[in-house]
Amino acid sequence: MRELSARTAGFTDSVIRRMTRISNQYGAVNLSQGFPDFAPPAEILRRLAEVSGEDFHQYSITWGAQNLREAIADKQTALMGFPIDPDGEIVVTCGSTEAMMAAMMSIVNPGDKVAVFSPFYENYGADAILSGAEPVYIALHPPAFDFSADELEAAFREGAKALILCNPSNPCGKVFTHKELSLIADIVERYDAYVITDEVYEHIVYEPYRHIYFASLPGMRERTISCSSLSKTYSITGWRLGYTIAPPAITDRIKKVHDFLTVGAAAPLQEAVIPGLKFGPEYYEELRQTYTEKRDLFLKGMKDSGLTCTTPQGAYYILMDISEFGYEDDLAFCIDLAREVGVGAVPGSSFFREPVNHLIRFHFAKKNETLEEALRRLSHIRERIGKKRG
Repeated sequence: MRELSARTAGFTDSVIRRMTRISNQYGAVNLSQGFPDFAPPAEILRRLAEVSGEDFHQYSITWGAQNLREAIADKQTALMGFPIDPDGEIVVTCGSTEAMMAAMMSIVNPGDKVAVFSPFYENYGADAILSGAEPVYIALHPPAFDFSADELEAAFREGAKALILCNPSNPCGKVFTHKELSLIADIVERYDAYVITDEVYEHIVYEPYRHIYFASLPGMRERTISCSSLSKTYSITGWRLGYTIAPPAITDRIKKVHDFLTVGAAAPLQEAVIPGLKFGPEYYEELRQTYTEKRDLFLKGMKDSGLTCTTPQGAYYILMDISEFGYEDDLAFCIDLAREVGVGAVPGSSFFREPVNHLIRFHFAKKNETLEEALRRLSHIRERIGKKRG
């Protein structure tokens, strides 16, 4: 038999999704894969029930139902500060995963380089490779996860055509400041490059931090493909609804790529989510308060158990330092954690280009009682994993 694709030969399965399977295997509280265990807003669920009896069971318009694109345009125009054309600047995708892939394939050629901040969501490197591009990594330096302007510019001196910017960042929870974004914008303009943003956690940002849309910076709208999803904002990760916002010339290309990747997102779900997009600012404030409560609950529990972890500025993840347990392999630690302690986590090495093996990622998008049970189990971590290691 002839060889399979060399491009994908080095791929593994998603470590995040693997840890969900391992959590399920051992009956662990799954704080690995970032999905809630609570219901979406009632208004969306009511519309979903109605849609099942209506005529939304065939293909929608390939790049998104007209009324959904108009609802996205209205919501994001108010947030981003510039008018968005629902016909010429929006493509509805099968989650932000496809949005990012379609964006990448629309702007890069085989052999191009793409800059990626590290730590990074595991799809970004794969997106670049699947597009035939070479990822160039720029370190976000713990504990504040700051970056060096010189290191960033070096990536563009090497020829990076685009930068992937996750803000707020998964997994480290960093929210980029206006000063940092302006510095990025200056470098991007100087090197005539693009920015692909992943802004799925745009509404999960903790005081006193604020999310700033990169496309809203002077001169950046024409260089930016803004990618997001409805998954995290409305607790519907299984619906797989995302979108891109980009200038018309780029959007026209994304439409074509999207058409051949997936044809279109699920028509009934596009219709059902529209009530959520029409929520007022009070919904997003309540969302922020809800996740602030969960973050504080989880951080207090970790502190009470003497465990060291980061405090996120946005998104719903923390990184825990496992140095004291003496493991050289953080994946092995996470498997033992699921089996012996009953809590699922993701090894940090799956997010870092650098040789980082002392961090693991938890998420706290769960009911308070779920988090409390996870914390109860984690309070015994030293006796359960310590005995195994001893």
